Amino acid sequence: MIGAAGVGVLLAVGVVTLVTDLPGRILIGTAAIGLLTFAALSWRARPKLAIDSDALIYRGWVTTRRLTRPDISLIRITEFRRIGRTVRLLEIDTTDDRLLVLSRWDVGTDPLRVLDALTDAGFARGAGR
Repeated sequence: MIGAAGVGVLLAVGVVTLVTDLPGRILIGTAAIGLLTFAALSWRARPKLAIDSDALIYRGWVTTRRLTRPDISLIRITEFRRIGRTVRLLEIDTTDDRLLVLSRWDVGTDPLRVLDALTDAGFARGAGR
């Protein structure tokens, strides 16, 4: 995220100071805007999960959703092998038939640690691994 923002700034400076032809300016300017937008949205969206005193806060790209304990029916970890390594996903099943699937990128740490924190906070009753 920080790397993308840095490269975006470098490309923006390069468009203004170094590139002299119009197609090059358009191409590199579009790349700079895309990288800066990606970095800003990634900064806004992560981490997606936070524990409040009485609710679990799920933050998406645009909206924020509060999940109280009765809104959560099951929290579990799903593990599978992908490209030679084990990938863990944190799955939160809500009572309104929505499944929130969060990866390590989404929660900012290992999903097992997040499940332990949710269990300690009283959210993961009946949770499975």
